[in-house]
Amino acid sequence: MGPELKVLGACPLDCPDGCSWVVTVRDGEAVRLRGNPDHPYTRGALCAKVNRWLERAGQDDRILHPMRRVGRKGEGRFARISWDEALEEIAERLEDVVREHGGQAIWPYWGTGTLGYLQGVEGCSGRRFFNVLGASGHNADICSAAGSAGMKAALGSSGGMDPEDLAHAKLIVLWGSNPLTSGHHVWKFVQDARKAGARLVAIDPVRTKTAQQADEHLAPLPGTDAALAMGLLNVVVGAGAQDEEFLRDHAAGWPEFRERIAEFPPERAAEITGVPVEEITALGERIARTRPTAFRATQGLQRNAGGGTALRVLASFPAVTGDWKRRGGGLAFSTSGHVKLNKAALYRDDLRQGPTRVMSMSRLGEGLLDTGDPPVKALFVIAANPAGSTPHQNRVREGLARDDLFTVVLEQFPTDTMDYADIVLPATMQHEHADLHEGYGHLYLTWNEPAVAPPGECLPTTETFRRLARRMGLNEPSLYDSDESLAEQLLSSDHPWTAGITLDRLRKEGFVRMSVPDPFLPYAEGSATPSGRVELPRRRVYVPPAEVADGERAARYPLALVSAAPHEFLNTQFGNNPELRRRSGPLAVRLHPDDAAARGLADGQRVRVANDRGGFDAVLRVTDQVRPGVAATTKGHWAKFSGGSNANAVVDERATDLGGGPVFHDTRVEVAALG
Repeated sequence: MGPELKVLGACPLDCPDGCSWVVTVRDGEAVRLRGNPDHPYTRGALCAKVNRWLERAGQDDRILHPMRRVGRKGEGRFARISWDEALEEIAERLEDVVREHGGQAIWPYWGTGTLGYLQGVEGCSGRRFFNVLGASGHNADICSAAGSAGMKAALGSSGGMDPEDLAHAKLIVLWGSNPLTSGHHVWKFVQDARKAGARLVAIDPVRTKTAQQADEHLAPLPGTDAALAMGLLNVVVGAGAQDEEFLRDHAAGWPEFRERIAEFPPERAAEITGVPVEEITALGERIARTRPTAFRATQGLQRNAGGGTALRVLASFPAVTGDWKRRGGGLAFSTSGHVKLNKAALYRDDLRQGPTRVMSMSRLGEGLLDTGDPPVKALFVIAANPAGSTPHQNRVREGLARDDLFTVVLEQFPTDTMDYADIVLPATMQHEHADLHEGYGHLYLTWNEPAVAPPGECLPTTETFRRLARRMGLNEPSLYDSDESLAEQLLSSDHPWTAGITLDRLRKEGFVRMSVPDPFLPYAEGSATPSGRVELPRRRVYVPPAEVADGERAARYPLALVSAAPHEFLNTQFGNNPELRRRSGPLAVRLHPDDAAARGLADGQRVRVANDRGGFDAVLRVTDQVRPGVAATTKGHWAKFSGGSNANAVVDERATDLGGGPVFHDTRVEVAALG
């Protein structure tokens, strides 16, 4: 038995924590994976999902070779082929599409299966490849588009406070955020604050694991968060607790915003949100007298019709109280806006011959069925499972089932989407390839060094596109850049926050904190908006949920559906792991006892959750952890293991008010017993 080797890497998953990990390798085999104890955010711990990473990598259903479809689309029947055969067929089909319909008939569909800059969501050398072909652009708007747009409207950046500084807060409000299930590393900083006397408040329609640990829980109706924030601000301003100096010197639009605040007394906010007026008043008074107050909002509350406006209001809240100038105060949403890498050098969008249309990730069904100039004739699915993760599941499947659509899927496992592929290419997993990561919940860059050789014929995505470019005879030199060269180009930024962070340093140290000021108070003296001030909303401060505003629909479908992250899966990843599926149990929906009784339903009963777009079968759980008027389920379940559909079967393809994001939590349903 040979000596053990410790290899530093990074968790690639779509989670704010962006953990640093250590892989133990013995005789060329990865035998152990743990969190890096030296990383200040990871602190040696991984989550329940990632603790099973190596087990998952060795599952029997791992895709190890290229394959060609031999059955009908959707059946999931394939035959093994060689890499030469796969590349030749892809090259010929792409050349035919470009010749007959133009490059924009190709849609490269990148998902968040890995957040790595080289192998994942940002497109790596694959983005350069598609730029050369003139393919349609891809807007990865499914995660944070609305919230980021709202943050940028207020602050000029999607980056908020450093989540580590939650440790310095005296009052923490976790708004639509359940870190004990999703992104648990921030909890350590919350605990540090509580040990120093801070109070914790959770705002969520469901009494989650995190809400159960809070000192206080407010449960608004989904999509009414901005109205609740305005009601709280009304109490703050009514107490005279606004920071007039900060508002005068570093904000714009205060007189107009103050008028809007006056329009939301606690009584009106209570009527809209369903939160008792006494709870709104009590929390508003607490915020008024507590400095610093910190808010943490994650993806959940921005996935409705008014999601962008909600985040803009929340980003404006610390300007009213002056908390943006205090360590431990402000709003933590995403730190990505603070990452100053040379993305233009990586993307090479200058390789395009001219402007191209941009397709929406969260409206795949619309793009495949309704776009006709030119129609989408070739689809590349990379690090994504849209048949399981994208709104309006039935339309997505209808689009994927088109006989005239050539679909290539780069995958590790036989997902619901892979069943519709024409060609499947085997992709490496994180401990088998190189990559560079940020974390959108902290301020560190992390390098992932490959720890073991890939199994079977799996290839890194970067290498797949190098080989495909060579097979197509493309002569653009940058298409053949090595992974190390790509990383060095990305790190070539001249911004002072990334100064001195080189690939050599990252490979030696594993991770490096960006050189942000200490203390980090990015909006203490204004913002990155054109005015240099925090831009407070002047007119629109609340956009009601669209399916509530539609009174007829709300009457037909009286329950508001939320589909939150489960403890066992991350998006649809790990949805095929036997042990995590066992722990998760079957797809379930939770109703308040009053709502269950009104429908004659009992705990444990099989029910159908549906609207006019579709439906899914679930086991009913009757619990007061869910507020009345809400049906709560979880995302991430593979449709093939859940009766053929999941929660996305009932979600529309509408866009949010800002940013064009999806509306997963702006969905009305009815729940009935299965006959």
